[in-house]
Parts: sequence; C-alpha cells; structure tokens
Amino acid sequence: MKPKNNLNTFIKVSLLSAIAFILMYIDFPVIPIFPWLKIDLSDVPALMGAFAFGPLTGIVIEAVKNLMIIVLKGTQTGFVGEIANFIIGVSMILPASMLYNRCKTKKNAIIGMVSGIVIMEVIGILANVYFLLPAHGMQMAPAELMKYVTVGLIPFNGIKGVLVSVVTYLLYKKISVAIFKVEPMLDSKKLQNKLG
Repeated sequence: MKPKNNLNTFIKVSLLSAIAFILMYIDFPVIPIFPWLKIDLSDVPALMGAFAFGPLTGIVIEAVKNLMIIVLKGTQTGFVGEIANFIIGVSMILPASMLYNRCKTKKNAIIGMVSGIVIMEVIGILANVYFLLPAHGMQMAPAELMKYVTVGLIPFNGIKGVLVSVVTYLLYKKISVAIFKVEPMLDSKKLQNKLG
C-alpha cells in the first residue's frame, strides 16, 4: 500500500475511533434490575471500519476507544468495564467482518452480523461468568448467576447486537463511497449480478 493510502486509511480509522470514543459517553441502562449493563453505540464505528478495511481495523478501533476512555475519563470499574466493552465488541465485530469481507454482499453482511450477535452472546456469558464478574469482586449464588445470565446478559447483548447491526446496516451504504471509498454492500443492481 502506498504511503498516501496508508495516511488516508490512518486518518479514517482515527476519525472512527474518535467517534466511537464520543459514543461511549452516550449510554443508557436497559435492564432495570441490572443498572450497570448500559448500552452505547460505540461498536457501530468499529463495525463500519471492519467492514471497510478488514477485521483488524475493527479490533484497533475497539482498543483505541477504550484506551481513550481510560486516559481521558478514567475508569470507574478498575478497568473491568473497559475490558468487558473490548471483549464483547470484538466478539461481535470479528466474525461479522470476517464473513462480510470474504464476499461483500448484502446477504453476507446480514449473515455476518447475525453470526456476530450469536457469538457475542456466547462469549459474553463465558467472559462474565469466568472472568469479568470475579475480577469485579461480584460473587453470586448459582440461582443469582442464572438469573443474571438469563434476565440480564442474554437480553442485554441481544438488544445491543441488534441495535449496532441495524444502525450499521442503515449507515454503511450512505457513507461507504463518500468516506471509505469502497464498494457499498447494499448496491441492489450489483448485488443482483453477484447473486445471479
């Protein structure tokens, strides 16, 4: 890749990281009995970057936004919240962008995002049960843990995954040519040609 293209990509990735960082400030709880489970849309720029430039770019954006939060805002959870945000974000973005980048069609984008949501659900449960909750010093009895998983984590990550996917789906076509200079995934005529 030429130096000019490298600089151009770096600027775009930096812009997406900055947008993701700002979006992390706009969060809201969706499960009243577990108010610390807050949704934000900071994974949208990361997913768009991963769709445009590849899975590694999405991982970089996820890492940068969380590092920026730690440096500029500080952590209120002993870094557990930021680690959780990174793990959950990457667990959705990585499979979604890997599938999409194999063949950039509307069908692959949808399959990728649905797969990403499913994997995020599984990783979210495993990460919370075996790492995040113990790291945060939260001890739960088996019944409490089951309630947290079924009433808290699964609905929360499902809602978050659907929101991120829908917003990405709606925005990506509009900005892919203008900003990313890549072929949009939702070009119906090209899509029909690709799908026969």
